[in-house]
Amino acid sequence: MVTPTRLFFIFSMILGTMITLVSNHWFMAWIGLEINTLAFIPLIILKHHPRAIEAATKYFLTQAAASAVILFSTFMNALTHGEWDISSLSPSMAIPVSLALCMKLGIAPLHFWYTDILQGIPLVSGLVLSTWQKIAPLALLIQISNSTNLMLMISMGMLSIMVGGWGGINQVQLRKILAYSSIAHMGWMLIILNFNMHLTLITFIIYLTLTSALFLNMMMLNMTTLTQFSTAWSKSPTLALTTLLMILSTAGMPPLTGFIPKLLISLELVKTSPLLVGTLFFISLLSMYFYLRLIYTIILTVSPLTPPHTSIWRPAQKFLPLVALMNVLAIMLFSLTPTILSTT
Repeated sequence: MVTPTRLFFIFSMILGTMITLVSNHWFMAWIGLEINTLAFIPLIILKHHPRAIEAATKYFLTQAAASAVILFSTFMNALTHGEWDISSLSPSMAIPVSLALCMKLGIAPLHFWYTDILQGIPLVSGLVLSTWQKIAPLALLIQISNSTNLMLMISMGMLSIMVGGWGGINQVQLRKILAYSSIAHMGWMLIILNFNMHLTLITFIIYLTLTSALFLNMMMLNMTTLTQFSTAWSKSPTLALTTLLMILSTAGMPPLTGFIPKLLISLELVKTSPLLVGTLFFISLLSMYFYLRLIYTIILTVSPLTPPHTSIWRPAQKFLPLVALMNVLAIMLFSLTPTILSTT
């Protein structure tokens, strides 16, 4: 149930993000980040559970530390260069600011908080954390991309892809699997950031689409573990089939939507460093393993049936237009690739 208090916090969270997006001044951008963070914390503890309280505490401490670094670095930049403009950040101050923004985005090796928090909060809050909460920090990172260190961004991006693959291999909790998947996707965005900002935005929009669709399907099927995931086909064959296709899309399998960013990033990077492209695809095989593990769980695992019964009873699923739209976008956007290529 959406209460007036929750509506207030949701509005404040949206307002904080919008303030950051429209700001040219570092102090106003910082205020927007703080409003966004403080408004999201009550939404983490929708259910009064010790794990949710622990997650809210971890989220507050990590975000406060990152915000303190951003404020201190931008203040020092203004003190030495007399500029508060976001685009006028000096290269020396861009390093701590970019690291703080990467911490807010949950990029390796500053990802330590993200997986634990996502595991300890409800699916609705996890959806917001994995999508909306990444908009403002990524927007700031894009604006300072001309001042950031190229090798630092590429190194952190490759490390994120590797950590996202290794971390998700032995997980049985779907929220942790999605957390490591998010880390790997953010790594791809970080690598292409200094080469093509428009391509970074395209990759982020596709990431939002895929992540939102997967979280919505998990909420519809009411599943959070691999064991529950194995009964998805019995609950709703249609949702199970679309979830399977979305997992393939998230893995970057052609001709699905998730293949678009990997194709475009490869075409862009091969112009400057073919070796980097080969390395990225090699370390991406780690992520492919746990995606295939999820697919194996859906297709080749059947929930137990008693001999007298030929089918499992299941309630009628409600048709939600938003879920249907997100599922279609997460699977069938590959046909727009020629149009995207002509605009990037």
